Amino acid sequence: MAKKEELGPSMIETFQEFKETKNIDRTTLVSVLEESFRNVIAKIFGSDENFDVIVNPDKGDFEIHRNRIVVANGEVQDENKEISLKDAQKIEPDYEIGEEVSEEVNFSKFGRRAILNLRQTLASKILELEHDSLYNKYKDRVGQVMSAEVYQVWKREVLLVDDEGNELHLPKSEQIPGDNYRKGETVKAVILRVDNENNNPRIILSRTAPVFLERLLEAEVPEIADGLITIRRVARMPGDRAKVAVESYDDRIDPVGACVGVKGSRVHGIVHELCNENIDVINYSNNVQLFIQRALSPAKVTSITLDEENHKAEVYLQPEEVSLAIGRGGMNIKLASMLTEYTIDVFRVVNEGEVDEDIYLDEFSDEIDQWVIDAIKAIGLDTAKAVLNAPREMLIEKADLEEETVDNVLAVLRAEFEQ
Repeated sequence: MAKKEELGPSMIETFQEFKETKNIDRTTLVSVLEESFRNVIAKIFGSDENFDVIVNPDKGDFEIHRNRIVVANGEVQDENKEISLKDAQKIEPDYEIGEEVSEEVNFSKFGRRAILNLRQTLASKILELEHDSLYNKYKDRVGQVMSAEVYQVWKREVLLVDDEGNELHLPKSEQIPGDNYRKGETVKAVILRVDNENNNPRIILSRTAPVFLERLLEAEVPEIADGLITIRRVARMPGDRAKVAVESYDDRIDPVGACVGVKGSRVHGIVHELCNENIDVINYSNNVQLFIQRALSPAKVTSITLDEENHKAEVYLQPEEVSLAIGRGGMNIKLASMLTEYTIDVFRVVNEGEVDEDIYLDEFSDEIDQWVIDAIKAIGLDTAKAVLNAPREMLIEKADLEEETVDNVLAVLRAEFEQ
């Protein structure tokens, strides 16, 4: 008797554990519970065909009935589907041969192994359904902004949970450098993608993706939400600076002014959300030269030579404009290249009064290592004047040279023309 009492609570706990499972509708849950019971019954009796399984998740209970045909005493061939007249009449005295006997089965009597089997089957099916539900919930929401609560902060990622307790992941690579996360606080991010390897969905969020800035602008600028202004391109260096190209099909609307707002009122909240990321909004243009010129703002461009086939642009500026075009740490020119999808090289305009005889770089091989000369020539600069007119930052980045090496080269070349 004691053994049966122990089995009873285990069975109830099993049922209670799954009857209020999140994200699964009642019809599906009933179907899964019934299927799980039938799997266990089939393993015990060899078949579940003659069993009725009634599941009621609302009340947290279930019933199992076995149906058997009454046969003459001594003629039972299948004990699962047949019952002798003698045994049938112990249940109800008026049973006769050929009638069907429906008898309630106490699942607890099947033993601990059956209960364990049921728990494992249920757990597996419920987990599978939860994964399907989670994947279906988020797969169509990629690109949407959402808020989630920080659950745990790790070195490589932050684990967040949505309002239903589902886990969301914000990798280090998708975090703005200035972000600081604390358990329990709410974080806003865009749903970047949903991985589903081996039916194990993993929702990846991002705060660095260009689409995050795009969605924030849509929320702040009614003209974008209404379709009067279109965001054509977004380029970001998260936490530092961003450039956004916008276009309006209505001549009465200034797209830049509408996005920025009076005294920056419309972008102020976005800048704060993005850890003081400076946002430049410019007018988009199908004219590539004009678009590049605007993208390099605040620098004023003198002229542009395009190589449309290779998506390259040579931009010529007055000497005082070069540093503005390049920006701190090369940020402005990098963002302009990202925005226009053109590789941009900037050059100083040499005025007529400054023209001197030029010298090929190879003639400096006694003062500059040949490998350094070759590295500079590889980016299209063959003469001393061409190197001196090119921005220092471009020499460092494109020729992949150390700052000290570049400064030494520039010093040698300048000295030649100062003599």
